Amino acid sequence: MMNPNQAQVFTGGLESASSVVSSGILSSLWELISSESTHSSEALFWKDVSKEPGSTIILFGTAQNTVEPELLTLSNDDDNPFKFICSKTYPTFSLDKSTFSLFNAYRNKLDQLKSKINLQNSVFLTGYAVGGSIASLFTLLLLEKMDPKQKHPLCITFGSPLIGDQKFQQAISRSSNWNSCFLHVASLRDPFLSYSISHNSYSPFGIFFLCSDYGSACFESPVSVLKLLNHMTQLNQEFQNPDYGNIVKNLNRKAICKDTDDGPNIPHSDILEESLALQLCALGFSQFLREVDLKNLVKELKYQEVQLTLKKTKRFVLFKKLDDMKVYMAKLEWYKKHTKKDKYGYYDSYKEEIFPYDLDVVLYRKKLNKYWEQVVEEVEKQPMKEAAAFLRTRWLYSGNIYRKMVQPLDIAHYYKEGNRDYINCGRSEHYKLLEKWFDSDRLKHDESMDRKNVESILTSDSCFWARVEEAVILTQKLKAGDQFTEAEKQEAMNSLDEFEKYVYGLLKNYAVSPEIFLEKSSFMCWWRDYIKIKGIKSHDSELFNLMSNHDEYEKGAYDFPQETKLLN
Repeated sequence: MMNPNQAQVFTGGLESASSVVSSGILSSLWELISSESTHSSEALFWKDVSKEPGSTIILFGTAQNTVEPELLTLSNDDDNPFKFICSKTYPTFSLDKSTFSLFNAYRNKLDQLKSKINLQNSVFLTGYAVGGSIASLFTLLLLEKMDPKQKHPLCITFGSPLIGDQKFQQAISRSSNWNSCFLHVASLRDPFLSYSISHNSYSPFGIFFLCSDYGSACFESPVSVLKLLNHMTQLNQEFQNPDYGNIVKNLNRKAICKDTDDGPNIPHSDILEESLALQLCALGFSQFLREVDLKNLVKELKYQEVQLTLKKTKRFVLFKKLDDMKVYMAKLEWYKKHTKKDKYGYYDSYKEEIFPYDLDVVLYRKKLNKYWEQVVEEVEKQPMKEAAAFLRTRWLYSGNIYRKMVQPLDIAHYYKEGNRDYINCGRSEHYKLLEKWFDSDRLKHDESMDRKNVESILTSDSCFWARVEEAVILTQKLKAGDQFTEAEKQEAMNSLDEFEKYVYGLLKNYAVSPEIFLEKSSFMCWWRDYIKIKGIKSHDSELFNLMSNHDEYEKGAYDFPQETKLLN
């Protein structure tokens, strides 16, 4: 018996297919393809066949009517027109060599066509066989410059061979919008598709409107599409050039008359299995598969549907969990304020594990790190253009706050374990990427010179405490009289001089949290040792003068020398 608390997964393949057929768009496009199928002297040709204002329909055709499966690997280089779909996870992908060569031969003219298309209109791209493959590549080219909020073009192909490998498919499906821009109408007996699937490296992308003499159904899972096509090949069904005009006409008749065959009565344990069984029956699989084989195929397809659903919901789950992460961040804010009362600050309190609630923060840190590592991993899989939009609209600001709050805790743990050189040897890659993405984003807020609420400042450099730790280690060695050559001693003092300038540079931009001035903080411990070793006096150091009046900094009232000159 099904657990009532268990979420159900549904597939709307029959309903989607029926909606597409009932809309009349397939009939309209195929009529255009048929009426415009005049021979051309060009290997690739296209025509604007728009009939209504506010709508653009581009039909692609080719003289090429044979398919020789062979893939060409493309990477993120200047000569690749589709390099924008590359990502760090998928830096290369492969396209059908003959299709890409044909597209590339007309690249300049296709760029001119692209510049003439009004993307404010409803844009449809279509084509039959290899013409449909070119339509798919051109549609992808249109998507490069489109804003995610704009109305996207729709590419509807008929009997087009597969054109890319799994990496190409994954790059497109990673976008929340791109995959739904492609609808491929395909007969299960189409020889063009059989040629493609005979080459194991090809993978479907977009949504497939599969049809047969019996009916139709929609599938999005690339593995499911391949399984169904492979089943037809293995069963030695007769392949023939299908008459898509008659197929569409018959589908229209079935949609109106509702005379579909319900197929055999096969009991199923859940709604997903039942709906998949109906889809297979609609495609005629019940006519040539034994009942037991049909049930096994249903179970295979069910697994793929569940996997596809999990992939689709991953980003939604991450977005939903952001609220949970905000709760942990709020707890860290409380921790930060509470430790300030004890003159330590949250960095040193966490490092020394002074209080019982320090142990609670260990859990918060692990939860937050795990979440943000997952977010960064997901972004890394996005096509380059989509990654920026994905971050900016959802997580960029929250990720920046997380980095500044939690990375100091990672640094504290790192040095507590006796490690050295966190910045080069210990810093997690996801922190580097969050910082890079935030700094390069054009919507980034200017966080400097915030004098109105100094107490709430988060130190802009999330590696600040790592630099403090290195300065503390160096100062302690000098203080202990370690065996330094004169040259080594001078090098150490130069490093400390640079650190002093670095700190002063942050402070004069009000880019450092005032908690560094707490009596028991690592920074203040370093400062007291440093001025003894250096023998600093007020006229020798701008930082010395500031440290002597740091309460003015905490009020946002400290007058830096250069500011005084400007006022005078």
